[in-house]
Amino acid sequence: MLLDTASLYFRAYFGVPDSVRAPDGTPVNAVRGLLDFIARLVQDHHPDELVACMDADWRPHWRVDLIPSYKAHRVAVETAAGPDEEEVPDTLAPQVPVIEAALDALGIARVGVAGYEADDVIGTLAGRATGPVDIVTGDRDLYQLVSDARQVRVLYPLKGVGTLQITDEAVLAEKYGVDGPGYADLALLRGDPSDGLPGVPGIGEKTAAKLLDAYGSLDGIMAAVDDPASKLTPAQRRRLDEARPYVAVAPKVVKVASDVPLPPFDPTLPKAPADPEALSDLVRRWGLGGAVERLLSTLRA
Repeated sequence: MLLDTASLYFRAYFGVPDSVRAPDGTPVNAVRGLLDFIARLVQDHHPDELVACMDADWRPHWRVDLIPSYKAHRVAVETAAGPDEEEVPDTLAPQVPVIEAALDALGIARVGVAGYEADDVIGTLAGRATGPVDIVTGDRDLYQLVSDARQVRVLYPLKGVGTLQITDEAVLAEKYGVDGPGYADLALLRGDPSDGLPGVPGIGEKTAAKLLDAYGSLDGIMAAVDDPASKLTPAQRRRLDEARPYVAVAPKVVKVASDVPLPPFDPTLPKAPADPEALSDLVRRWGLGGAVERLLSTLRA
């Protein structure tokens, strides 16, 4: 089981009241919410291995160099002294180090790699896996990794993590008319305002799905632009032709990396805390007793 950790702690932050606080009054709703999410996921799905995948770089420069608008609207601060900072709610940002410390003390594998997003870590781990993989994320971008042949599914939270859309190829075909790799081409063509991807003007989701059905892939669609006998409408042909500079670079931005240099780590779910003393300190300081005990009980089961 691969967790898109930031996606889940954002969801926990907005789903758990900020009246959930540490003894000193500091909000810990994202921390406790995420720990409860993990307990519920382990209880319901019984993974043998679990990795909390992290955004070491939420807006990698190699993606921005190709498409400067990539996630640009999310930038809160830009300084010469450091990287762009993502706009994060004031009471969430201080909780992230507590989440990381809690995962480490519990012994739950936490993996992030400089220069890459969590999506890229997930893509690399899913590609290397020899058995079934469940990816837990609220980000539809990861639908591109779905593969029945490789037993890779996306568990998409509809309401918390207790109600999940189990996304396999049948769900993608029904909802979007594409398979996993086809979803990346679909997203590229239609664009994604939340990620600052412009897409091809005039090509929405339904048109993109029809073009992919007719021509098989992005490469097939662009070949059809050059084929006078193809059945593209004049407007489609013109728009796609004008979008060639975007189409040339967008695949590298939209598709998750599969070759991230991962550090060594042990993905095995722990039966007991890796650092009981550090975990006790975290429980005492941040008032995490209930959430940690629920998770430990689930891990021990």
